Amino acid sequence: MSLPVSKQKALYEWKLYFFIIPSLLLVAVFAYWPTLSAIYHSFFRWGGGDNKEFIGLANFSRALQDGVFWGAFLTIAILVVANLFKMIPSIAMAVLIHRLRSERWQYWYRVLVVLPMIVPSLVTLFIWKFFFNPNMGALNSFLDLTGLKSLLIAADKAFGWGGVFLDGIPTAWLGEPALVIPALIIWGFPWLGAVGVLIFLAGLQSIGTEVYEAADLDGVTPFQKFLHIEFPLIMTQVRLMVVLMMIGTLQGYGLQFLLLGEDGGPGGRGMVPGLWMFNRAFFAGEFGYACALGLFLFAFILVLTMINNKFIRVEK
Repeated sequence: MSLPVSKQKALYEWKLYFFIIPSLLLVAVFAYWPTLSAIYHSFFRWGGGDNKEFIGLANFSRALQDGVFWGAFLTIAILVVANLFKMIPSIAMAVLIHRLRSERWQYWYRVLVVLPMIVPSLVTLFIWKFFFNPNMGALNSFLDLTGLKSLLIAADKAFGWGGVFLDGIPTAWLGEPALVIPALIIWGFPWLGAVGVLIFLAGLQSIGTEVYEAADLDGVTPFQKFLHIEFPLIMTQVRLMVVLMMIGTLQGYGLQFLLLGEDGGPGGRGMVPGLWMFNRAFFAGEFGYACALGLFLFAFILVLTMINNKFIRVEK
């Protein structure tokens, strides 16, 4: 005999509570507790052990005067702008796959795009570090074989870059202060993010076929289709990717740490806020000060996310 509908709903709700409450407890323990701990310890002179000294707002006052920390935001600003342009290849690839008539070829192209995700990111970083090697790296070999090295040498002389490109001398991409930022921008070429391609492709596939049929009847060119139909209709996905990109770029420091070390490379040119926070915590032993830096970084990310949500609007 089946239960009344009201009792079935009540039983279903209790089952939901049975799974939701433990999940919230796990989130509180593994997400909110470390955050609250960081806020608490930001008011202390703390080296990571049991001993700590309450110093009030001294860590925050010191952070406001930290030239390395705030100077690192200039590097981040350059990388954020570069990463915005790096989204273009992913959008272009998603559009090309979407426009394939054969569903079979669409499937295989998606597989080929996703396949590099199997390779651990740590391995990818070390491969790129080898690419930048001045003596055996693939980048310098490519420049020599294609003759682009000669153009860079000529540009160096014309624009006064300080002799970073010289004839007969290997280019030290990670050892020359002026080349650190260009090396960080070049990293990841051709900048096809598998996650980005799949997200943009999902947005494109939600566009109705009648929209394309109407565009074909009006004689719209392929580029006009992208400009007036496809791109406006995937703005939700674009906004999502911009938010994720900004958060990842502002928080990230693994790339800089593995390529350049804990000091951000020569002259600290590759220093980013996350790396300086990591440096203060694990190399200087100033965990309380690192927590204060993390709160400043959190506030900065929050403000940028709010600005992004306000100005990148999606028309319904």
